[in-house]
Amino acid sequence: MELDLGAVRAFVVVAEERHFGEAAMRLGLSQQAVSKRIARLEDDLATTLLHRSRSSGTSLTNDGDAFLPHARALLTIADQATAALRARKRPLRIDVLHTWLASTELVREFYQATGVEVEIVTSQGLRDARPALADRSVDAAFARVIGTLDESVAHHPAYLEPLHLLVGRKHPLAKRPAVTVAELAGGTAWMPDNQPGSEWADYYEAFQEELGIRIDTSGPHFGFDHLLERLSESTDWFAFAAERMRVPWYPDVVQIPIVKPIPVYPWSLLLNRHHPHPALPTLVRHVEEHFTPLDPARHWVPPADRASFS
Repeated sequence: MELDLGAVRAFVVVAEERHFGEAAMRLGLSQQAVSKRIARLEDDLATTLLHRSRSSGTSLTNDGDAFLPHARALLTIADQATAALRARKRPLRIDVLHTWLASTELVREFYQATGVEVEIVTSQGLRDARPALADRSVDAAFARVIGTLDESVAHHPAYLEPLHLLVGRKHPLAKRPAVTVAELAGGTAWMPDNQPGSEWADYYEAFQEELGIRIDTSGPHFGFDHLLERLSESTDWFAFAAERMRVPWYPDVVQIPIVKPIPVYPWSLLLNRHHPHPALPTLVRHVEEHFTPLDPARHWVPPADRASFS
């Protein structure tokens, strides 16, 4: 005897809805088609699975109640098998936060090195990546990890990105080839896009506390171009940009490396441990092979990141 999975699925939906009409709507079938599937399943099993009543709807028989958990298990296995095959035929879907950040460059390098097809997804960082990884709407994500992750989500150190200073050409530091953290201490960086609760806002809170550089998050934030325009006129405040960030060109703003120590932004690769996409191990290997660990003598990261990136 071989069970028809379509009939098994119809049984499970009827058992959950307790009504053939509601089950038919959910399955996208006619009520007659659902009835025929259930009748065929009962014939195959040589038993009655459902009591039918015009007044009280549908209920499970003792055999139906015993069969239900096994029917659900059969459908779970079938759905997982189908998902695994579908995953093999579609691009690797990776969340990068923004396309102008280093995370996109990391994906581009992976694509060029391996030829694995990828699809870029942008979001609001870790707050969106957590549920997206859990429900498998994305296969992987690049973000800074803060807080506790779901046990199904694994993360691997991916990249330590140096921070640079952005200043207008009228600023006293504008002609320097590099600027030390000590020279910035007591100064103010304007960062209106530091959204409360985001992983990057958390990073700059630690930056402010440990390195003595004030972070002004007052807004509103009208975009990078507006920030650069205001920056070009300033002689006292400054902003930050990551080394591989695609900063829009502006003639009166310069980008300068920060040293002693070099503040670095810790990017991690996150993925669902149970995800079936066959390209994920290749992505993990690529990231691990190209990762350079933290050098405490040269680099600074928030205390929460030091153990993972050393």
